[in-house]
Amino acid sequence: MKKVRVEDAVGTVLAHDMTRIVPGQFKGVGFKKGHIVAADDIPELLKLGKRHLYVLEVAENTLHEDEAALAIAETISGESVRWTQPSEGKSSLIARCSGLLKINVKALLRINKLGNIIVSTRRTDFACRKDQVVAATRIIPLTIARSKIDRLIAIAAKSGPVVEVMPFRKMRVGAVVTGSELADGLIADEFDRYVGSKIEAYGSRVVRKTLVTDDSKQIAGAVARMVKDGCELVVTTGGLSVDPDDVTRLGIRKAGAKIFFYGTPVLPGAMFLYAQLDGVPIMGLPACVYFHPSTLFDLLLPRVLAGDPVDRNTVAALGHGGLCLDCEECRFPVCPFGR
Repeated sequence: MKKVRVEDAVGTVLAHDMTRIVPGQFKGVGFKKGHIVAADDIPELLKLGKRHLYVLEVAENTLHEDEAALAIAETISGESVRWTQPSEGKSSLIARCSGLLKINVKALLRINKLGNIIVSTRRTDFACRKDQVVAATRIIPLTIARSKIDRLIAIAAKSGPVVEVMPFRKMRVGAVVTGSELADGLIADEFDRYVGSKIEAYGSRVVRKTLVTDDSKQIAGAVARMVKDGCELVVTTGGLSVDPDDVTRLGIRKAGAKIFFYGTPVLPGAMFLYAQLDGVPIMGLPACVYFHPSTLFDLLLPRVLAGDPVDRNTVAALGHGGLCLDCEECRFPVCPFGR
């Protein structure tokens, strides 16, 4: 840091904030620490009574915080992520599309252990909207050694994008609503309200829906027809508990589907089933989806719509954080559920 005449300060970096006062109107920061002095700043600095400035000289092997933030943001972002010009040394990373946010957690940890560099993100494997901020980055000091940024670049080169968004696919969805009480018209069908609305909120459409009794052959036939007719995702509801009359799992198996798992360490949603028939995913939803605002369905639906693989390991990991607090007012996903 050194003292220079204002007229000679173009291109230098301010070492501290400078206060601007307009009598009776304004008192605050006129120029912030880290600002790079431009030629048109000179008259304004003189109006502040500044004849000399204390400035930083950025060495050739050193980056200013704004340059560093841009370098970091560009390095860690995938194709579906854009970034902002730095403001006060911070650059935000923004989703180019709606989709499933994917964070390379191991690479993120290595970056944040480098020292003087921070990358803060939203939680991985959660849905995000187009133009939503999903991460932000900056350096802690005003300047940083270029070699430190080079180390970050090496980490990202090995790991691939640290922050990425898998876009949601707009899928044709078939629904098989099981239950003799529904098929016989004894109670109202609430699928569209409690399940269909969630599917359509992600841009997919329920193109076919059928109500069947608690009969494994009927369920098998309905599931098979959905797949044959071009549905890209099949959702069944009900019939997945331990009651002898609940035969949805048997029906899905009779349709020829491969069941990858039945039962999860998530509450609500313990009786969830996941299968595939000819490559088409089948999500077997327990009856809790008609009662609880948020269940395992809300955690896995975004993954399925984004084409993210779902397997036993995926679901087993959800046990940590998979207990819903059943709040009086549900605020999912702004809550701990699934995290």
